[in-house]
Amino acid sequence: MKIVLATRNRGKIEEIKELLKGCGFEMLTLDDFPGLALPPEDMRDFKGNALKKARSVASKTGIPSLADDSGLCVDALQGGPGVHSARYAGKGATDSDNYEKLLKELKNIPPGQRTARFVCVAALATPGGREKTFDGSLEGVIGNEPRGEYGFGYDPVFIVPGPGKTLAELSPEEKNMVSHRAKALGRLKDWLKKQMP
Repeated sequence: MKIVLATRNRGKIEEIKELLKGCGFEMLTLDDFPGLALPPEDMRDFKGNALKKARSVASKTGIPSLADDSGLCVDALQGGPGVHSARYAGKGATDSDNYEKLLKELKNIPPGQRTARFVCVAALATPGGREKTFDGSLEGVIGNEPRGEYGFGYDPVFIVPGPGKTLAELSPEEKNMVSHRAKALGRLKDWLKKQMP
């Protein structure tokens, strides 16, 4: 069975492929459909954005689609940047632009008030209109400076309390054991197993 991952984000693609290994899917990406554009992420929550992308790609390709929307919710910023995480420092911002802006915003916030969570909602949609969503989250705190060589997005400034390391200091294998995306896709994987005859 084919499935289209509704993203061109290389880091996200590698994570999803690794997390869904063994599901028996032939995984395509938007790179396999060069002219296909994603709709704007203008919904109010992660679930709305994930569903919008999955529905759009499934209807345009005629192949079931998996989309996720995820982001960072910082308590001191009343849940921001939230759905605007990828565009926090403006359109076309790089990962470092975004986390540097975040660090500036939190400059005067004491350590005990730098709590945050990564949230992920994965949406599966078929061309026939069936859809299902799965969510996951990871609690942590925002550090004072970027650390680590792995990951992408806000990983270098997001500290996972247990090991006390940023997500970017964890190896991809370690990250895939704890991440918000791993939790959401783990629920998807469990659901898919139950659908198999």
